[in-house]
Amino acid sequence: MGLLDNESIPRRKMTLFFVIDTSGSMAGSKIGSVNDAIENVLPMIGEISDENPDAEINVAALEFSTGTHWLYDKPKEAKDFIWQKVEANGLTSLGEACVELNKKLSRNGGFMSSTSGCFAPAIILLSDGGPTDNFEAGMRTLQGNSWFKNAIKVAIAIGDDADKDVLKQFTGSAEAVITVHNIDALKSMIRIIAVTSSQIGSKSTSAADTTKQQQVVEEINKAALDVDGAETAAAPAPASGDSYDDWE
Repeated sequence: MGLLDNESIPRRKMTLFFVIDTSGSMAGSKIGSVNDAIENVLPMIGEISDENPDAEINVAALEFSTGTHWLYDKPKEAKDFIWQKVEANGLTSLGEACVELNKKLSRNGGFMSSTSGCFAPAIILLSDGGPTDNFEAGMRTLQGNSWFKNAIKVAIAIGDDADKDVLKQFTGSAEAVITVHNIDALKSMIRIIAVTSSQIGSKSTSAADTTKQQQVVEEINKAALDVDGAETAAAPAPASGDSYDDWE
């Protein structure tokens, strides 16, 4: 028997980032649904982490309105992440959020330092409008980040007014942007995307023909077909002159 047979091998870390629009237009049922959904999905992510021999899943959350704010100063294990309800007010500093995310997607003073190593992160962006700052400059900075390039990136466009072109720039494809039009769809897609990204993102890579990003996008698009009020690039909302949104 080898000396290491009775010793546990340190697991690598995979961080799931929630990047949340908390501008004034998110007030009411939208931000309430985001709070409920993330709080309820955290135990599920904790279970995935506990059952995974390869990776420990950590969670980090960044809110952006007039400025940015991390809910905790470093990622926490999913089972230890106590959700702090966010409130909505102010503008939409998505460009600043990109710059802040870029700072933390690094080993040197960022969130990606671990003695056991890190898997590429998963990043879920939620927004219901368009940036009110210099998004293009912030996005260019973030696009040069190696961790971001290799990350799983999905965006939830909350309602008809969300700027899907901006969200497409963030994720890299229209297929990675899911639009939701009501409270139930928003909650369902947060859960589906968070769980799917955690499951796939925390696996050791294999010689698969598809990337983790492609695997996640395929799975969530398939799941979205069964969610009333969810819209994908492959299954757009019904053609109508009326708004499809219902946030009451």
